[in-house]
Amino acid sequence: MDAIKSLKVKLFADGADLQGMANMAKNPWIRGFTTNPTLMRKAGVSDYRGFAKQVLQIIPDRPISFEVFSDEFNEMEKQAHEIASWGKNVYVKIPVTNTRKEFSGPLIKRLSEAGVQVNVTAILTVEQVAAVVPCLKPGVPSCISVFAGRIADTGRDPIPYMVRALELMRPNPSAELIWASPRELLNIFQADAIGCHIITVTNDVLAKLALVGKDLEEYSLETVKMFYRDATAAQYRLD
Repeated sequence: MDAIKSLKVKLFADGADLQGMANMAKNPWIRGFTTNPTLMRKAGVSDYRGFAKQVLQIIPDRPISFEVFSDEFNEMEKQAHEIASWGKNVYVKIPVTNTRKEFSGPLIKRLSEAGVQVNVTAILTVEQVAAVVPCLKPGVPSCISVFAGRIADTGRDPIPYMVRALELMRPNPSAELIWASPRELLNIFQADAIGCHIITVTNDVLAKLALVGKDLEEYSLETVKMFYRDATAAQYRLD
């Protein structure tokens, strides 16, 4: 547990299950929350505004990101202003491009200058980070979400990407880098080691926090016992 307490990176819970979010809201290690339309759909959310209002009743005091869902910039802008009006702790997720690969920069700039706390999402390249940074107004809190897990899924080491992103963001201390879509608990410690500000983590990965620092000999024996128990339960025989 000491290893967790010493972390400087902020842990944000990523999900859309109301009960799961409520449980995480009781966890003092969780410093914020994020969600997205895909997670919401998987959780069976049908009323976007109603869901968000319920979430904000549960989580009134920590940052939480809700995403726009239009593909047109003028409609994104309207949605962003409404979403931002729901609470002072709300960040509005804006995808770095629309589905036609048109850069969202002008919209991000207008929103940031209007005081909207934006979370620019779905970023996977250093070039995208470099393009977004000038769009964020200094003094207005913002986030840049680099999907390190998806970078890793392509066989690339995400750490150099994240380090370079931090360098590009240094001139604007109001902007925080999010290590998004982590794949394993180790990513939390990797994010912390490079000075990443935030890491978003799903409940299944957060559940592994109890394993931090676990004795590996003990863990080995537990694994052996699991294999034996399951083989016995299956009544496998070779005679």
